[in-house]
Amino acid sequence: MSIKLHPHAQARLIERGVTEEEVISTVEGGVNFPAQLGRTGFRCNFVFNAEWGGKFYSTKKVEVIAVQEAEDWLVITVIAKYF
Repeated sequence: MSIKLHPHAQARLIERGVTEEEVISTVEGGVNFPAQLGRTGFRCNFVFNAEWGGKFYSTKKVEVIAVQEAEDWLVITVIAKYF
């Protein structure tokens, strides 16, 4: 199984403070859930303990929305929530 990033998802990584390694880890080991349009979502919490947007957060939740293509995953978008 390989995990590929759509250009839209690649752009979201930078603006939302998510690494490619976190995306891969989320798809491989996160909790999956049904998403809109027949897509699959994955979510995983990461220890953050840093500042984002001028505030300190201890946890970063990464949500990945992907579509399965044969045995591979194409990541469509990435969402980050800090708390």
